[in-house]
Amino acid sequence: MADAPEGTPKRKTSVVPKIVVGLIVVIGIFLVVVAMQPAEFTVTRSASVAAPASAVFPLVNDLHEWSKWSPWEKVDPAMKRSYEGPSSGVNAAYSWAGNNEIGEGKMTITESKAPELVRMRLEFFKPMKGENDVLFSFKP
Repeated sequence: MADAPEGTPKRKTSVVPKIVVGLIVVIGIFLVVVAMQPAEFTVTRSASVAAPASAVFPLVNDLHEWSKWSPWEKVDPAMKRSYEGPSSGVNAAYSWAGNNEIGEGKMTITESKAPELVRMRLEFFKPMKGENDVLFSFKP
């Protein structure tokens, strides 16, 4: 293609198409990165308690004892609670329904080895649905 004759103004390229193409590229890169992430993840937290495992284990293993130490109990004191199965150990279950911060859910003990560990299945129903496996491990 020949250059425009002298004196003819050169056509300016609009910036808008460049911005649109740039946005499409950025969105495409974002989608690729998100698609490559694993579907599952692990969150680990630990806390030290100045008490022997034999004293702390029963407070976690017996779901009726959670009201004594769980920080969620203070967020909604009017929360409705119900229990199923044994009071402690495997198959003990605790359901709750509270305000928007607490929501609604259920936890069930799936494994219990005194005084080493308590494993639970945590199910959230409101405000969002979700399921988690929780492990409390006690070390001297």
